[in-house]
Amino acid sequence: MDRIIALFKNKYFLVSLAFVVWMLFFDRNDLFSQYEYRQQVQKLRSEKEFYALETGQVKKDLQELSTKQATIEKYAREKYLMKKPDEDIFVIIPEEKKEEKSFFSSLFE
Repeated sequence: MDRIIALFKNKYFLVSLAFVVWMLFFDRNDLFSQYEYRQQVQKLRSEKEFYALETGQVKKDLQELSTKQATIEKYAREKYLMKKPDEDIFVIIPEEKKEEKSFFSSLFE
């Protein structure tokens, strides 16, 4: 017990303890901020990876569109609903499924 009291009377220990507490909790770059920064960096890296893959896919599609006439025609038909003069287009929109009520759920309403 006397050692602990002597330790807290030591001005170097108190200054060091105050410095460590300040750096861990109150400084601009404290532990919580560092944790948030690391999470943000991880999120940005995953977004970078995603956009790199998307860019590669778009470049591939652009290359195909600029070289193949059939691809251009397919893209125009699907994206812009274009057609040849003697064709008919049917756009099929799927219906939303209606929620089926069970026997028990109708009893408790």
